[in-house]
Amino acid sequence: MSVRLTQVAKRAGCAAKHPPGYLFPLLRGLPPLADPNVLIGSNTADDAAVYRVNDELALVLTTDFFTPVVDDPYDFGAVAAANALSDVYAMGGKPLTALNLVGFPDDTLEASVLAEILRGGAEKAREAGIDLVGGHTIKTDEPIYGLAVTGTVHPDRVVSNAGGKPGDLLVLTKPLGIGILTTAAKQNKDTLGAIGTAITLMKTLNREPCEAMTTVGVHAATDVTGFGLLGHLRNVVAASGCAATVWLDEVPVVDAAWTYVREGIAPGGTHANWRYLNEHVTYDDGIDKTAQLVLSDAQTSGGLLIAVEPAKAEALLEGLTHRGTPAHQIVGMLEQGQAGKIRVKAKRG
Repeated sequence: MSVRLTQVAKRAGCAAKHPPGYLFPLLRGLPPLADPNVLIGSNTADDAAVYRVNDELALVLTTDFFTPVVDDPYDFGAVAAANALSDVYAMGGKPLTALNLVGFPDDTLEASVLAEILRGGAEKAREAGIDLVGGHTIKTDEPIYGLAVTGTVHPDRVVSNAGGKPGDLLVLTKPLGIGILTTAAKQNKDTLGAIGTAITLMKTLNREPCEAMTTVGVHAATDVTGFGLLGHLRNVVAASGCAATVWLDEVPVVDAAWTYVREGIAPGGTHANWRYLNEHVTYDDGIDKTAQLVLSDAQTSGGLLIAVEPAKAEALLEGLTHRGTPAHQIVGMLEQGQAGKIRVKAKRG
């Protein structure tokens, strides 16, 4: 059966997430955590939870799933798996094992489609050095796939989003624009044929930048997914109690994304991020909505955003370059200022 998976789903990938303006008020209403072994929970909007087992071992716990962001079932499975594994890497952890999470419309799609989705996920997990050991399926109107991942980390070497310090430089390891590119493809408007670039980026594990940052030692990190670069940076500065500046001219972006967003192509999740971030971000004169949307673009399986002290920045960049990460660019810095606030400048300096 030949099928374009993006045509059987209303929303695609991490752009299907509820926006932060909807989600965060709900999380604030949850009861406080009581177990002292929970080192990281939901209170700082971090990428994964961390639970201390003993003085030498902590578990990293996360789950991520979504509707198809690409047409090919195998690629969908691989992208979804890479995206879920990314949360463990963002915490400085090492994946240990994972479970499949599946929703599938078996009345409209053949079982062979699901088989390919699962194969893509399993082979991406194997690339990460782990096995998929089980899972759960339900019947749904649209295909849904992702993983529940367990990883490990030393309790003293967790990299959270709350450890940033004023003066830290911000390093990004994949270019932006993935949400815009996948939306263009879904709408049959990918005139530049950029979906192949997007798929390659999304299928690239964040294992290499994780290894680079844990080797050097950094203050904070997060992976850039559904809330966009500025949305995830907002979580970092809110949790770290500081502010940040981003230099637009230093941010790596897939070229085709600029073309498409100027044509009015962007995910609904990107627009939702942009509306939410207007309360937290100020833009210098001359930074138009096109650029603001790119910085807010809902990424699926995006790169890591790493906060590193200046003295270690060169070593980190060398480590990223040596490991061949898609990008290795300083895009801004953390500063003294009101917690959670970001300024975007057109240029560095």
